[in-house]
Amino acid sequence: MPIAIKEWAVTVRALSEGEQLLIFRTDAENEESSLEHDRFFLFPTFEHAHNDVVRGAHVPELRRALEEGVWPDGDPAISALTQPGGIEQPDRVRVRAWAEVAGEYTITNQRAISELSPFYIWTTDYAQKRLGWRRGTSLRVTLLRTHRIPRPVTIRVRPEHDFGPDWLEITRDLPFEGTPVLSDIEFGRVQDEIESIVSGRRIASLA
Repeated sequence: MPIAIKEWAVTVRALSEGEQLLIFRTDAENEESSLEHDRFFLFPTFEHAHNDVVRGAHVPELRRALEEGVWPDGDPAISALTQPGGIEQPDRVRVRAWAEVAGEYTITNQRAISELSPFYIWTTDYAQKRLGWRRGTSLRVTLLRTHRIPRPVTIRVRPEHDFGPDWLEITRDLPFEGTPVLSDIEFGRVQDEIESIVSGRRIASLA
């Protein structure tokens, strides 16, 4: 069965539209040196303790993120996404994209996080507010190359999807096919820029 990673719906939407290329994990969230899988579908979730971490320019992503779920009584109010606790997980979610790991990096300083901001939709204090990251500790940064599948697939949310680890199995036969959200040339360019930031070359040049 296909493997999927659970991510907040607004992250999934941003990844599938090319607005975001990175996901973050702290040592506490991910004890392994890398993600368990290097290719996986993106499974949207909605319940989170801190939802006030999206930059102003990307707030419209919140509204589009509601399209990732199917609720029996219709979409909830957009304001619910920015309240503590988020909204209830819908009965069904739409899986519209899959991703493959294109790079994994470890960073320990706030300046690198800020330099990487063109490649994610969060506020620059996201790592502290959302992940509980502290200066001097490691933050895992994973570069994803995302592909949109030809047609979104609706998946029923089972009770075990709401809790437990980040990974789950999808009980449908989904092929890894579709169109990359960025062309080879564009993705290669941003990958080079991201690697220059995490390696310290760009940071050193700005010092």
